Amino acid sequence: MIKRRWLIGGGAIVALAAIWWLVPIAYMLWMVYWHGPPALERLPVSKPAASLHYGPAAQQVEELRLPAGAGPFPVAVVIHGGCWDASIGGTARSIAPLADALTRRGLATLNVDYRQLGQAGGGWPGTFRDAGAAIDSLRPLARRYPIDLKRVIVVGHSAGALLATWSAIRPSLSSSSDIYAPDPVRPAAVVAIDGPGSLAEFIGKDKEICDKSVIVPLMGGTPARVPQRYRDASAQDHLPLGVPQYIAQGAFADLMQGYVARARRAGDPVDVYRTKRPSHFRIINPTEPEGAGTVALILRGAAASERQARAVGAVSP
Repeated sequence: MIKRRWLIGGGAIVALAAIWWLVPIAYMLWMVYWHGPPALERLPVSKPAASLHYGPAAQQVEELRLPAGAGPFPVAVVIHGGCWDASIGGTARSIAPLADALTRRGLATLNVDYRQLGQAGGGWPGTFRDAGAAIDSLRPLARRYPIDLKRVIVVGHSAGALLATWSAIRPSLSSSSDIYAPDPVRPAAVVAIDGPGSLAEFIGKDKEICDKSVIVPLMGGTPARVPQRYRDASAQDHLPLGVPQYIAQGAFADLMQGYVARARRAGDPVDVYRTKRPSHFRIINPTEPEGAGTVALILRGAAASERQARAVGAVSP
């Protein structure tokens, strides 16, 4: 009898321990399926006006969507996240619903993919060269499609947020930089969605967030070993950017606070939107309240860039 009680008690303890261990995992899987990239990839999106290559690699592709009407339209370049690492699984498809929502609200969108760690040519300098080349592909596209190069907004989520803010410093890079490009397209505004503004400060946090170290492999060395690379790749080291910044904060709001404070102290106009509940993926899901707030933030940026373009046109000779 006593042995039986011990067996029952031991079995109950094992069962409770298993539940204690499995429930958080089950909850995480549930959240990923219903609110993470799989949920985003299940959302329907419109067929792009054009699917294009901006380079020869399989990942150097982009989708152009155009709103109804004659244009010319303001255009948002949309850059996905994924820890700059192909094994994480970030692709342009996961952010396509956000691009599609913006197009339905009157913006042309260029949703771009790029080479990441684990892919030939990914990492330094290829990842940054790809982002720059995709943005600069707007110039030839503007000769074929009704997009306005004076109203370019670069939007990035997570790892793409750093690439978005970086796009504003490209004109100031030295010609000796590995990621220099002559006469790059300069954005009228940038939108950083739940991602870092500095690479060096992200070291250590990257292992926690991405489940692996990604910054040092991305950059090909530590900040002490290749300091100029980190400077050339991080907007925070070039403040003020000289363009309005729109910051959407979700799960990584605290991570972004230092950058926001520095940008404001430097004199850049900064418009911050913070979600009521912290989420890294609902913030780019236009069917969720958090994502709807992000869409509204980007549209404010587009409206401001249009006012600026009209003001410049009014004073031009």
